[in-house]
Amino acid sequence: MPGVMELLPREQELHRDLMRRIQEGFARFGFVPIETPAIELSEILLTKTGGETERQVYFVQSAGQLEKGSDPELALRFDLTVPLARYVAEHEHDLVFPFRRYQIQRVYRGERAQRGRFREFYQCDIDIIDRDELSVRHDAEIAATAASVLHDIEIGAFTIRINHRQLLRGLLEQAGVADVSSQSDLIRHIDKLDKIGPQKVASFLIDGGMSPAAAETLLRHTATRTTSHDEGLAVLGDLADGPAGGGAESLMEVFRVLADLGVPEDRYCLDLSVARGLDYYTGTVYETVLDDHPELGSISGGGRYDDLAGQYTNTHLPGVGISIGLTRLFFQLRDAGLLPYERAVLDAVVTLMDDDGLSYALEVASLLRAGGLRVETHMEPGKIGKQLRNADRAGIRYALIDGGQERTDHTITVRDLVEGTQDTVPLEKALAKIDKG
Repeated sequence: MPGVMELLPREQELHRDLMRRIQEGFARFGFVPIETPAIELSEILLTKTGGETERQVYFVQSAGQLEKGSDPELALRFDLTVPLARYVAEHEHDLVFPFRRYQIQRVYRGERAQRGRFREFYQCDIDIIDRDELSVRHDAEIAATAASVLHDIEIGAFTIRINHRQLLRGLLEQAGVADVSSQSDLIRHIDKLDKIGPQKVASFLIDGGMSPAAAETLLRHTATRTTSHDEGLAVLGDLADGPAGGGAESLMEVFRVLADLGVPEDRYCLDLSVARGLDYYTGTVYETVLDDHPELGSISGGGRYDDLAGQYTNTHLPGVGISIGLTRLFFQLRDAGLLPYERAVLDAVVTLMDDDGLSYALEVASLLRAGGLRVETHMEPGKIGKQLRNADRAGIRYALIDGGQERTDHTITVRDLVEGTQDTVPLEKALAKIDKG
């Protein structure tokens, strides 16, 4: 079915390896795992405002509900952030704050199936949530975690582009747009700058009541993208006086903590065009691009949301987080030839040439499995050439062959299907002949 992820085993193994690297990176920074149900109450999911959420939610109905014509009470999760807000509000008395979670699960959107757009896909999220107040230093910690993880998955040079929603609102106020609702509408248009270009965005700004001169000034600001840590601080310092001051001062602290966390300055920048189209973002916002492949668009994004969990509890639970769209990233990297590693589906296959060799083949397989290898054993005899060809097609590098003499000598022939070489070794040394990488 179009728009869903269904991989062949070799690609599935690559996808799983990418997921494992991301998960291990999140855990290194002290994030703990949770899972939430795929199905949530519709009223919970639809508290997320902005964008096209309501038109993309998949509703869930039983046959009985369909017969009664009732409105759907349940829906498939659209992302992992809204379920997290519900989760924290529901379990707040059992959690230790600040609560630091990672979550890697499938989400569902009613997208029109096309390249880079999926109806079902994996997201990899980290968030930090606290009671009452959440230090802006955690905004830097989120970006530092993302930088470390993206470095670990070896995808090449990247830049985390950072901005602040208050800073954008301050610039809009300077441009004569004081109404908060109007600012939100215009921020959604600014968020489309990379997709539709400055001329179309300028038209939207002017149609929204901004003068042509003010629109030009605003777009000149949004073209700002710094190239060093010190330049970022300097630009923010210039913006600190005036309506944009609160956001500028917050980002200055984020930049300082990023440097203290050891994030290389070429991994992040101030980019005043980053907006994130969803209204629940209230502070720092992030988007990440591959430096050598900007055509791939954003590979991760997120930001601070001070009010989202207030939909479910009277406790003020501000949070900040970032998400890596794993499925989209995987296909982007695969199609661009950027996956830097390949992991075989299995490590080895033990062939079987005749029924008399079955007992010895199973002994060989057991020995290799005890050493940590993933091993397939042929349970029915067959032509050795066909067995080797099938192993090669399946991406299995090593084949272990007993031609009859091996079991007599308690040895085994280890054939490297990639190099085309083979060697007969004592059975107890077979494990050492196989490269587990």
